[in-house]
Amino acid sequence: MRRQDGFTFIEVLIVMTIISIIVSIAVPLYQKSILRAKEAVLRNNLFTLRTVIDEYTFDKKKAPQSLQDLVDAGYLRQIPVDPITGSNETWIVIREDALTAVDQTQPGIIDVRSGAQGISLDGTPYSEW
Repeated sequence: MRRQDGFTFIEVLIVMTIISIIVSIAVPLYQKSILRAKEAVLRNNLFTLRTVIDEYTFDKKKAPQSLQDLVDAGYLRQIPVDPITGSNETWIVIREDALTAVDQTQPGIIDVRSGAQGISLDGTPYSEW
């Protein structure tokens, strides 16, 4: 009898099954962690934009007319990217009412929201953040 070195088909099959089980568990966890990180960046970007809008309104005694006004005035280096949509042009701006505006002749932006479609991990739509 000759002894052959190597693995049997059953051994290879068992190893491949174990690897596929590990991968099937790891991939969804990895994708969820990526989404969680994008949501954290989105929350941070929204906080920054809202803070800068308030600072601009307080300093200039009028609200900005566009997000680009914040960049032009030096409050931001550039308009941040919405990490969910991957674009800095999808922000939804909420304008103030002309009657309650600081400068009633030029009502401007008082809030900003994400233009992303979909639901976050906590169950709320991105557009309501």
